[in-house]
Order: sequence, then C-alpha cells, then structure tokens
Amino acid sequence: MKTISVPEKEQLGFGSQSILESVEKKMGKIPNLYATIGYSSSALKAMLETEAALSHDSSFTAKEREAINLVVSQVNECDYCLAAHTALAKMRGFTEEETIEVRKGNSDNVTLNAIIKLAQSIANNKGNAGDGALEDFFNSGYNEKALIELTALVALRSFTNYVFANTRIPIDFPLAQAI
Repeated sequence: MKTISVPEKEQLGFGSQSILESVEKKMGKIPNLYATIGYSSSALKAMLETEAALSHDSSFTAKEREAINLVVSQVNECDYCLAAHTALAKMRGFTEEETIEVRKGNSDNVTLNAIIKLAQSIANNKGNAGDGALEDFFNSGYNEKALIELTALVALRSFTNYVFANTRIPIDFPLAQAI
C-alpha cells in the first residue's frame, strides 16, 4: 500500500504554501495534518475558512467547540485529532479529566452535556442524531442556527478525522490519554 508522507511546504503548490505560511505565523508551526491537507490547496483553504467562519458569530464558545471536536474525534477514533484537540481544549480551560469525560460523552454542565450528546449522536449515526438528543439540545436553549452550526462542526471535524484515517501521518502533538 502507498505510504502518504507529510510534505515539506516547498513540495506543495503556491496556494498551499501561502496558506501554510499564514498558519505558521499564527500557530508557530505547521501541523502535520494541515501540511498533508495542503496536497490540495482547495481543501486546505475550505477547511480553514470553514473553521474561521464557524468561530465568528458562533452559537458556541471556543471551549464548547473544542468539546465538539473531542467527542467527534473520539467517535471516529482519530488519534491525531484527539491529541491536537486535547491540547487545545486544555488551552481553553478544560482539565485533563474533563477532556476525558467529554470524550466519553459526558459533562456535569447540563448545557455542555446537551451539546456533547448531540455531536456524539450525529457522529455515531451518520448524521441522524435522533429525537432525544435533538430535544435535549433545544430544551437547553439552542435554536436552529445552533443546530446547523453544530452539524457543520461535526462535518468539519469528521473531514480531518478521515484525512488522518487515510494517511496515518505522524502525530506531532502530545498523545491524548487512552480511554
């Protein structure tokens, strides 16, 4: 089977190089997954623009978005994204123990729990959340805008999870604790 390697920035097209230079300035590094997605400048651009759009005027806080990232990556068994988003979740205020609980689909916070359960259900059921998870989400005060944004966040994280699943590139973040 063909082995997919993480490309050096210079191996990529100009579009990806330009995007990755911006990523490097912002993050201080180019994550292996971003570099790999850079094989397609269109996919890299779409991913980053979608991420940015879903964080601007969002129904969810940065911490809540990380919870969605964690639970979806757990459902999809993506070690790369679990590592990256565990680190990011801790930067957003989660403890190690809380990241593990989120990955298990639980939170003591009722509102966060509704978000996690819905994201987990969507990821587990190929998009079909089921009435119970939806009802709990809406009963927690969320509206249709939030549902659409959460669904987009699940799809976005599933994309990166699937890229890792099909490339198995080296993980360049501290590994997340196994559960």
